Amino acid sequence: MSDTQQGLEPQVQMEESEVEKIDEIPCTSNSSLEDHTRDHGFFGYVGIEAVLDQMRHKAMKTGFEFNVMVVGQSGLGKSTLMNTLFKSKVSRKSCTPDYEEKIHKTVHLQSVSHVIEEKGVKMKLTIIDTPGFGDQINNENCWDPIEKYINVQYEEYLKEELSINRKRRIPDTRVHCCVYFLPPSGHWLRPIDVEFMKRLGKIVNIVPVIAKADTLTIEERLEFRDRIKRDLEAYEISVYPQKEYDQDVEDQILNDKIREKIPFAVVGTDKEHQVNGNKILGRKTKWGIIEVENVAHCEFSDLRDLLIRSHLQDLKDITHNIHYETYRVRRLNEIKMNGIGLSPLMLVNSGSEKDDAGNHV
Repeated sequence: MSDTQQGLEPQVQMEESEVEKIDEIPCTSNSSLEDHTRDHGFFGYVGIEAVLDQMRHKAMKTGFEFNVMVVGQSGLGKSTLMNTLFKSKVSRKSCTPDYEEKIHKTVHLQSVSHVIEEKGVKMKLTIIDTPGFGDQINNENCWDPIEKYINVQYEEYLKEELSINRKRRIPDTRVHCCVYFLPPSGHWLRPIDVEFMKRLGKIVNIVPVIAKADTLTIEERLEFRDRIKRDLEAYEISVYPQKEYDQDVEDQILNDKIREKIPFAVVGTDKEHQVNGNKILGRKTKWGIIEVENVAHCEFSDLRDLLIRSHLQDLKDITHNIHYETYRVRRLNEIKMNGIGLSPLMLVNSGSEKDDAGNHV
């Protein structure tokens, strides 16, 4: 027994001495810590960066959801622009057999969903159309059905969140972006434009665009944009990207460049033409071909980059963290004031009126 103790004692003393040596190392700078790491070989590659690969792998398996609403009067090329953006026939008009263009007496919201896959990445895209908006002589309160639809999606998400047996992944039908089409009048914002964007800008991300910009000259386009910008500022209308949501200086610099070009002057088409031996998307006129993806002709590529390539996730984050959170807090406060405590059943019952309002839309 004593021999065993004698054999263990040196080992214990050695470990204690090593601990003392580590404690004595001065932590004066990062370089000293790196030198110590390199010399003793205690610290090494942990693999934290592999988290990004895990997130990417999981995201590619589950896919993404992106919901876009298009609003504007008939004849402004909403369906064509959506098809051009995603280079597929994704609009309701394009994928409906024997589709007939009708002037609706009231605003009817209709949505169509597609699963788009590119390089292994799947995205469930939902396009919400608003036929009948702005097509009447009296357009008073024509934004009400749209506002109700957006709030109903928030309500559905909230009920699922508070459900006792909620789904592992809550289906997201919330509107992440509303593309608002302005007619190329060259004048000022119309009263319906001001009222719509002022009301809806509080609950959804609005991206205004000048539709069919090829009907304006470059000078007219620039002058029209300046007038719209002055109107947006005068009426305190919030459009995406909002200045108050810039997270850092880098975001501010990037978003300032985008804000300078809003509203984007866009042209949409699904026709291909040969230019210098290359196939390009464009509109053919007797003066030449207007190239959709040429920044010298229009700002379609800027809109595409904003919605898909650079700010898609930010649109979803602001929808969840700002617009939905504002709705959630308000609804929970309403329920708390009207009843004792909070339960999913109370939320379902209290939201039934809102559902009924949204169902007839």
